[in-house]
Amino acid sequence: MTTLQPALRHPSLRPNDEWWKAAVVYQVYPRSFADSNGDGIGDIRGIINHLDHLEDLGTDVVWLSPVYASPQDDNGYDISDYYAVDPTFGTLQDLDELIAELHARGMKLVMDLVVNHTSDEHAWFQESRASRSSAKRDWYIWRDPRDGGEPNNWGSFFSGSAWELDQKTGQYFLHLFSRKQPDLNWDNPEVRTAVYQMMNWWLDRGIDGFRMDVISFISKHPDLPDGPVSNSGMWGDGIPFYGSGPRVHDYLQEMHREVFSHRDADLMTVGEMVDATPERARLYTDQTRKELDMIFQFEHVGLDHGPGGKFSRKRLDLVAVKHSFARWQEALADVGWNSLYWNNHDQPRAVSRFGNDTDYWYQSATALATVLHLMRGTPYIYQGEELGMTNMLFSSIDDFRDLESRNYYREALAGSDGSKAAELLAGIAVGGRDNARTPVQWDRTPNAGFTTGEPWIPVNPNHTWLNAEAQRTDPGSVFAWYRRLVRFRHEETVLIDGRFTLLYPEDPQLFAYTRTNEDTSLLVLANCSAESVPLGAEIETGWAHADVLLNNQPDANLAQQLRPWEVIVLRKRLS
Repeated sequence: MTTLQPALRHPSLRPNDEWWKAAVVYQVYPRSFADSNGDGIGDIRGIINHLDHLEDLGTDVVWLSPVYASPQDDNGYDISDYYAVDPTFGTLQDLDELIAELHARGMKLVMDLVVNHTSDEHAWFQESRASRSSAKRDWYIWRDPRDGGEPNNWGSFFSGSAWELDQKTGQYFLHLFSRKQPDLNWDNPEVRTAVYQMMNWWLDRGIDGFRMDVISFISKHPDLPDGPVSNSGMWGDGIPFYGSGPRVHDYLQEMHREVFSHRDADLMTVGEMVDATPERARLYTDQTRKELDMIFQFEHVGLDHGPGGKFSRKRLDLVAVKHSFARWQEALADVGWNSLYWNNHDQPRAVSRFGNDTDYWYQSATALATVLHLMRGTPYIYQGEELGMTNMLFSSIDDFRDLESRNYYREALAGSDGSKAAELLAGIAVGGRDNARTPVQWDRTPNAGFTTGEPWIPVNPNHTWLNAEAQRTDPGSVFAWYRRLVRFRHEETVLIDGRFTLLYPEDPQLFAYTRTNEDTSLLVLANCSAESVPLGAEIETGWAHADVLLNNQPDANLAQQLRPWEVIVLRKRLS
């Protein structure tokens, strides 16, 4: 067993600051990161082989998406054995080596914790479904039919009903996601004990914390009432009855007592919460309540969703994006802590979604990175984001691998004449999760250096010019910019404790804010558009003698204007 990595103490931290406030997290989606054995699927050995890249970037923490044993119905988020590594990714010994190698480089490892549900092939569920009198029957959520059909009207996130009939026992089981992902019954204390035992086993093995998948869904309303039905759907929205449900805070506080309280303070916990509001986030992340260190919220990544959801996009409103970020910055200014992200394995690529990946690829990639990383919170970099990787070009439903996208397409076309196929494909192409899951582009060789075999999902054709090898030694690259941002976060205390003030809140092009403490004031100015933006006289006057710390275009001049997707960061010393 390895030992926990000591707390990271960057110069930006004050004596009593938690280490993760100055940290930068890098998410690895192992299936698409690097393949070491030529089978076309990324693996743990491939991660080990590229740790120099993460160290060079300045990464503090690696968040590893699931590598547990799994049938891979949902790319590993359907776990059949929490104590085993799936052979697709390697062995438990490989994972031990990864932990040791990360610790040797001064980095930490955070594992994905998927305990709202398991795979239907998990031994727990196999025993649960064996009979109505099984000792583990109550480990999952079973209900009798209602009027010959589903127990309620809840819809699954992956299309269709959230209920599946088990023919053998005549009852339905709940699955908020795939029918192969039955929900655990957290109201059963035996379930919670088993989960905590597993978490302690992994921490004893040397990992440094958990990213908790859809953790706010673990407590369901005991009556499982019907959810509201929108005009565009046939299934009800159950989130009001399982999002931040009645006992979720009790369970997280119990988890803290049983898993984290007897350990040192070097661990990190972050909870994924689709239903989160700033008010709820203050409760979850208030350190005196002993629940979580931070959460992932979804407000800003839902602002371009159309009437039909994520696959019916609408034009992004920068004013709405700014107000969303500002709302969360202000709400958690005195209590709690933000997670900062544009990308992850479930979201399209930021430079294609929020930026301009054609005419202003470099400028928009670096501008978006800057406005995110200099806010108050812990920034997360998703693999390839540090290179400016873009969305993929998808032309057929056969190009997609993602269960969510394929199910949506099939359900939306069911019973139609097929005339909507092109429209549906266009929506999936810009909103689908596979955009984030194409292989990391390491070099310009045919498979981008990802594999010597046939990749499980095609490589983006732009890897011939957009790749790590081309950027690693280029001081003018997106990678070099991210490296500067990470170093800046490690060095500047104002990024930890400085007040956030949004400027020009109604400007549709300019994303500007200040970070200020008693010693320093930073000004972040980003033109998030393809048109030049004039600056007000107050900027020229008030910041004329400030130091220019960052500028993604040459010869910054506050007396004139910001060019398309130009970003400038200025600093004034106040004492």
